[in-house]
Amino acid sequence: MLLHIVARGRIGRGPEADLVERYLGRINGPTRVTELPDSGGRMPPRAPATKLVMLDEKGEQTGSLAFAQLLGRWRDAGTRECRFLIGAADGFDDAQRAEADQLIAFGRATWPHLLARAMLAEQLFRAMSILANHPYHREG
Repeated sequence: MLLHIVARGRIGRGPEADLVERYLGRINGPTRVTELPDSGGRMPPRAPATKLVMLDEKGEQTGSLAFAQLLGRWRDAGTRECRFLIGAADGFDDAQRAEADQLIAFGRATWPHLLARAMLAEQLFRAMSILANHPYHREG
């Protein structure tokens, strides 16, 4: 299953980009990052069997194990792509949220988009590690 991050804004070079690259590079499977301008730009076409996950302040605050289990269920059900959207500064509107298969939030705090992208990359690596029974994740 392709893990695809689609984010508004350019990350450029820097420590946040290094973290995204580091964590996605550790995943044993296909990953992709698509950057869109802050406004406008074309969303990559959504193929059949694609799940859409939006990082959103109104999303569910889920633990790493539950997140991994969700991705595992989707993978095992034949999902070809899991697309994670990180919106622009104003986030998503209700119509956009209605299109999502899942809304997730990294807590109640507001996070800069560059950090949210790095945090998502780490959680994707953690989820794939959990699913592979790798000792990276420690539940406790």
